[in-house]
Amino acid sequence: MEALKKKFADKALPLYQELRSIAKTNGDLKADEVTLSQVLGGARGIKMMLWETSQLDAQKGIRFRGYSIPEIKESLPSGPQGEPKPEGLFWLMLTGEIPTAEEVDALTQEWHRRADVPAQVFTTLDSLPADTHPMTQFTIGVMAMQSDSIFSRRYAEGLPKNEYWDAVYEDSMNLIARLPRVAAYVYRRAFKNGEHIEPDTSLDYSANFAHMLGSDDEDFRSLMRLYLTIHADHEGGNASAHTVNLVGSTLSDPYLAFSAGMNALAGPLHGLANQEVIKWIFEMIDNLGTKTPTKEQIQEYVQQTLDEGKVIPGYGHAVLREPDPRFVAQRRFAEQYIQDSDLISTVWKIFDVVPPILQSLGKVKNPWPNVDAHSGALLVHYGFGEFSYYTVLFGVSRALGVLAAGIWSRALGMPLERPKSVTSDWVRKHVLQTAK
Repeated sequence: MEALKKKFADKALPLYQELRSIAKTNGDLKADEVTLSQVLGGARGIKMMLWETSQLDAQKGIRFRGYSIPEIKESLPSGPQGEPKPEGLFWLMLTGEIPTAEEVDALTQEWHRRADVPAQVFTTLDSLPADTHPMTQFTIGVMAMQSDSIFSRRYAEGLPKNEYWDAVYEDSMNLIARLPRVAAYVYRRAFKNGEHIEPDTSLDYSANFAHMLGSDDEDFRSLMRLYLTIHADHEGGNASAHTVNLVGSTLSDPYLAFSAGMNALAGPLHGLANQEVIKWIFEMIDNLGTKTPTKEQIQEYVQQTLDEGKVIPGYGHAVLREPDPRFVAQRRFAEQYIQDSDLISTVWKIFDVVPPILQSLGKVKNPWPNVDAHSGALLVHYGFGEFSYYTVLFGVSRALGVLAAGIWSRALGMPLERPKSVTSDWVRKHVLQTAK
């Protein structure tokens, strides 16, 4: 058994017994109270699922197994320029422990070993029009690999319940290993005339992905390490993570569950927002007729956008009540590696202008930027201006968190997810009965 798999088993199997004991002795303990506003407002904030890999704090942002993003950047093994390797974050999410550089290098090689993509995936993708949206191509590519599912095969053979996690682990490791190749293939066929680039297994996970996309710039490799790390997980309640969890709870294999989650990520209220942000910025620049707008010009354009009944893309978050630490991490990356960029400067001016305007409205709970407010500008700077592809990058990163969480869910014996729904008639009657 490989080192990571053994370490996970040593952590997860005792926890399974502990949680069973807790549920048996404290199962009636109230965890939350639900209001009608939550029922009618998208189940916002209702505590109703277990998610081991990360937790989101409204003030401090995301914590991966208790570690904040600044702590992650400080503690995880890093690449040549000091940005954390996502391999290390995956190890942390599975084990709760910061890995050594040697353990991370071993995981890199393990993913290289598993990274061969079946030929039918490329055949399937090549049957699609090249202008098919990259997220559609990406999810189809994932589905085309499903015939390789170890979980599906072993389940059909009579897999014992206490071994579900083992097969899900194998599928998840294979899927994570293959995703950069599939994602890069989608990019090159959609935007580079199908001129594909073979993987380079001498590189780490992120650098190899950057290479297959078409860049061997060391700064861009560093950006990919940071990007894949900070986008990897955002606790379990967001739409894509929750979708993966829900579908996985039916014992659909990781390929099916992950592809479902990617279809959720493709929505404009979720992962597609990173595409919407950079599009809005360029529309503003075109409208103002300058690549170096002043704060006063930006303020007028922002107010115009709000007056038209539109939102400011990249600002606001369902949970966060402070600037997103992922935005801050990207800004610090830009401050270190990028000099004299009009586009980056505009992003920072927007950051100075937008929160006070939103605060003045008196009804915006979070006027601060989220992760999407900065990521697109960084990608454009390094030559990746194809906005419709950005959510695919997000998806490759998000696989690390949702698949790690899926392994935990099967190891902990989590059941089929089945919340109770109510009708509008029930809501009316409940309000009347409560009022009496």
